[in-house]
Amino acid sequence: MAPDEKLLDFFAPILGRISDDEYRARAAEVLLWVHETFPELGVQIAWNQPMFTHHGTYIIGFSYASKHLSVAPEQAGINHISQELDKQGISYTPNLFRLPWTQEPPYELICRVIAFNIEDKAEITSFWR
Repeated sequence: MAPDEKLLDFFAPILGRISDDEYRARAAEVLLWVHETFPELGVQIAWNQPMFTHHGTYIIGFSYASKHLSVAPEQAGINHISQELDKQGISYTPNLFRLPWTQEPPYELICRVIAFNIEDKAEITSFWR
């Protein structure tokens, strides 16, 4: 992202693929929240997904489906929050969790997994774990 570029302009090619206006707005809201809550994170688009990085290593990425927003914090991130995902009844796989478009995003949980990844990957120099 260029220094003078706005976040939503940068992610417009990805957000533009979400046909439902409400879902697109929700996706934009989540991306803006991450950017505002963790301004130290870099942003990029890779594998057709918006991603946030720290010192060149992947922290979290997002993808979009017809019924949900997928949040991908890598397997270690999922393992770190799996009990809370179970408690909240949030569907997940080893690498991502799914947030139905119709529900408010669990920002506290997203914050916890991002903070965990930043700390856990502090010494990692590769993109992936």
